[in-house]
Amino acid sequence: MSGRGKPRSVRAKSPEPAHAKNPVRAKSARQPPKEPVKDTKKETQQVTDEYNPKKTKEHKQPKRITEEKAPVPQKCVEVKTGSRMVKTGYSVDSNPNKILFTTIEQLKIKKKQKSESASIVNDTVKHIMDHMKKCTECFKDVNDLRTGSYYENLKISNPDEFDVMLTVPVERVDIRPFGDVGAFYSVAFKRGKHSLDRFLCEDNTISASGMLTEFRNEVKKCVKILKGVYKKKGCPAVTLLINGTGTVPISLDIVLGLEVRSSWPTFTQGGIDKIDIWLGTKVKKEQKLKGYYLVPKYEGKGTVEREGVCAKDAWRISFSHVEKSILTNHGSQKTCCEASGTRCCRKFCLKLLKHLLGLLKAENPSLSKFCSYHAKTTLLHACCSRTQDSDWEAAQLGPCFQQLLEDFEGHLKDGMLPNFFIPKHNLLGSGHDRKSCQFLARRIEEERNNGFPIFRK
Repeated sequence: MSGRGKPRSVRAKSPEPAHAKNPVRAKSARQPPKEPVKDTKKETQQVTDEYNPKKTKEHKQPKRITEEKAPVPQKCVEVKTGSRMVKTGYSVDSNPNKILFTTIEQLKIKKKQKSESASIVNDTVKHIMDHMKKCTECFKDVNDLRTGSYYENLKISNPDEFDVMLTVPVERVDIRPFGDVGAFYSVAFKRGKHSLDRFLCEDNTISASGMLTEFRNEVKKCVKILKGVYKKKGCPAVTLLINGTGTVPISLDIVLGLEVRSSWPTFTQGGIDKIDIWLGTKVKKEQKLKGYYLVPKYEGKGTVEREGVCAKDAWRISFSHVEKSILTNHGSQKTCCEASGTRCCRKFCLKLLKHLLGLLKAENPSLSKFCSYHAKTTLLHACCSRTQDSDWEAAQLGPCFQQLLEDFEGHLKDGMLPNFFIPKHNLLGSGHDRKSCQFLARRIEEERNNGFPIFRK
């Protein structure tokens, strides 16, 4: 009897959950879904946090990122990008946007490494400046100007390249264009004596080549005393190679410059004026009051003469200090990328473009003429076209980067990338043939249309 009763009991109970005849039991059958509701909310919150720049702090970086391993997040992990956590629960191949976030994280520089490199560079520059001020007559008034990607917070991968301009102030000078593009100039003193008189040519212009030679010789004297610092051979600039203990090898460019405190040349009209609709008229006026710099650099053959001045004695105009200021305070709103404001992706886009360009150059040496300054100029033009911070929302990194690449491709296909400050100066002119421009445009387009496979190598 008991043996028969058990099977009957099983057969009697088994249909009940399937048909849910008993309303009480049917209700209890529907109860379990209430428990996972909390998990759903958590998931929703995580998705919200993914694009909320205020939820996370930058100082907690995942160890796996700082080790710079290949981005293969097959399992669900949280990747911190800027001040935002991005939850990557799928393969990077399935979402190009995640590939960009992962790549940005890989390009970050370790704080310790950054601090060590900066300390070594600061000590080296201080030593050179002390020598110039105490042991020379022509460079005794030198000042330092820190420019370039490191000081603009745009350096990627390693703190291994630094640019420092040592500037000599000049007053009452006659600046005349060398050529017809407005990028190069001859410099002559109007009257009076000056510590640079020893570098004057017959026409009273300052010889850029003569002054650079003297400057280079003085730097060499300093280098002989410093341990682990060597001058790079065969380099037209004064480039120092520094092997610091516990740091990556550092390349330090010491650039000679003349500081000119006067109104900008007429060739700059229509250049920086474009930032009116981006940063405002007040910011533009403040920048134009800063003066400008001239560095001893020329294009083509140094023996070419124009109005009695050799190309090797001409000076190229530089607005690197203005670029640094603009990129540091880049938002249409003052709080852009500040703790109390909203983050944008302008700098992320530029870092990705620089990285992409570097990888393509390594892949094909024929592209060596292209440099990060082309990428920076493209971004500056793009910011004047898409002026609002909402056009560069951090959550829209993918579309924004795609658009910036399309801008760069357009410049390459046209063979025209105007200098941001000098509209008539084409940065893709001298030294950039049409074939290489077209090839680079095609390679960028291929990467863009295929989810950036080069970032996954």
